[in-house]
Amino acid sequence: MSDDDIKKIVREKYGRLVRQSSSCCQPSGQSCCGGTSTKDIGRNIGYSESELSSVPDDANLGLGCGNPTAIASLKEGETVLDLGSGAGFDCFLAANKVGAEGKVIGVDMTPDMIFKARDNARKNGYANVEFRLGELENLPVADSSIDVAISNCVINLVPDKKKVFGELYRALKPGGRFIISDIVLTRPLPERIRQSITAYVGCVAGAVLKEEYLAIMKQAGFAQIEIAAEKEYDTWSLGIENSDGQSADDSEAGVLSMTVKGVKPS
Repeated sequence: MSDDDIKKIVREKYGRLVRQSSSCCQPSGQSCCGGTSTKDIGRNIGYSESELSSVPDDANLGLGCGNPTAIASLKEGETVLDLGSGAGFDCFLAANKVGAEGKVIGVDMTPDMIFKARDNARKNGYANVEFRLGELENLPVADSSIDVAISNCVINLVPDKKKVFGELYRALKPGGRFIISDIVLTRPLPERIRQSITAYVGCVAGAVLKEEYLAIMKQAGFAQIEIAAEKEYDTWSLGIENSDGQSADDSEAGVLSMTVKGVKPS
């Protein structure tokens, strides 16, 4: 399929998810991150009870694979950009940390997500958060305007990852930093998984090798790139099956969630 075809399918899939308030990957009622509720998912990927209770419940759709805000060292007054902001969960966590003098901008390509996030912000009085409809390859933000960028299990869904990191470099101020949680691979995917659109919208088929992902960041110009956390997934929890319907051999996948940080040189 073309990149436009993939984007259309991903947009439609995630639009349905926010309308249904359900997680993206729940084979047999189990999330790929473990647990059956969005709060269970949040706990399993590193969110504390205080974090989970400090933002609107409707903002947590259980779509992440890490907790980038936990290691972002956000400061009051900073401007934060969330790439693929969904219903606003990480944006609201960031807004609590940067305070009234700070600002958080969430960008998402799915209109339903933007509508839900804006509704959550309005109902819960988040005056320092703004949500913008846009694609990560063409971020609707000014050059050198962002102090900190975060993203949570979204860039793997974008076909042109080089363009995403080029845009991220453009948007960050000199000395600005990013903290990204995402899905990467330790070995190439089997062809049947790579060609599966179900695996793509479930954050697997669109993932690239870990080394390639890190290399793209370096090619974009980022420095001080450091892996902060990793977690391996088995294929059952990812909902990957063989043609006979049985769970695939774990050795087939080699799927990791990785949280990585870096800096745009001054």
